Amino acid sequence: MADRVHLELVSPERLLLAVDADTVVLPGADGDFGVLADHAPLISTLRPGVIEVYEGEKVVDRLFVAGGVAEVLEGSRVTVLATTAVKVSEIERARVEQALKDAREDHDDAKDDDIRTKHASKIEELMAMLESVDGP
Repeated sequence: MADRVHLELVSPERLLLAVDADTVVLPGADGDFGVLADHAPLISTLRPGVIEVYEGEKVVDRLFVAGGVAEVLEGSRVTVLATTAVKVSEIERARVEQALKDAREDHDDAKDDDIRTKHASKIEELMAMLESVDGP
């Protein structure tokens, strides 16, 4: 039995992270969930939020994902397919705040429900990104 979990974070462009950890916490669509070694297999969609990688009880890495899918496999492996991912430490608050302001203006100016829905999703993503910067 493995005593650690192997995490691979993949974006459409490339493999972003491949690490072994004691615990990985993921932002599932229905709430955050932790994965330990020998976790039961599952597949979950991800909402915009933060993946936390633990060594013991200490968070050693925090990555913002805009959404995606996580698959927990037998053998203590987790694969995350993320639409967008960035280290929380690399997020520039001022840029996100400006993007959020722009997205809100675009949402308010939209004349079509589909476009409004697209902008609402972007607003949700950017708000989650701001929360990740303010988090632990």
